[in-house]
Amino acid sequence: MGNIDQLNPTLRVKTRPNDANKGGDIFGGWLMSQIDIAGAIAAARRAEGPVVTVAVKELKFLQPLFIYDIASFYTEVIKVGNTSVTIKVEVYAERYQEGETQLTEIKVSDAELVYVAVSKPGEKRLIPPY
Repeated sequence: MGNIDQLNPTLRVKTRPNDANKGGDIFGGWLMSQIDIAGAIAAARRAEGPVVTVAVKELKFLQPLFIYDIASFYTEVIKVGNTSVTIKVEVYAERYQEGETQLTEIKVSDAELVYVAVSKPGEKRLIPPY
């Protein structure tokens, strides 16, 4: 991965002051939550129904996310099993750099999560073939 043109835009959120610590960085927990939401959207689309998160296989914070950044979440289905789907999520921050008039896009996070398709809480279901 790494080529944003090959990823699916899935979620876009503007960060706010209540999402940050006193230093102006966005809390890692907030970002993790948004990554899970974006991954679940992609997983539910592929599974054609509800999914639940079962694992975070990898999560990297590459750069800080700041107040008023626009966080863009891009996803890719990387593996589909009988009842599970693995999703790659890349997060980019759009921000104005000091002294510049155009938005700059910076990769801030990388993650891989596993979701299981469910028919009701606690009951797995098969994922339809593609």
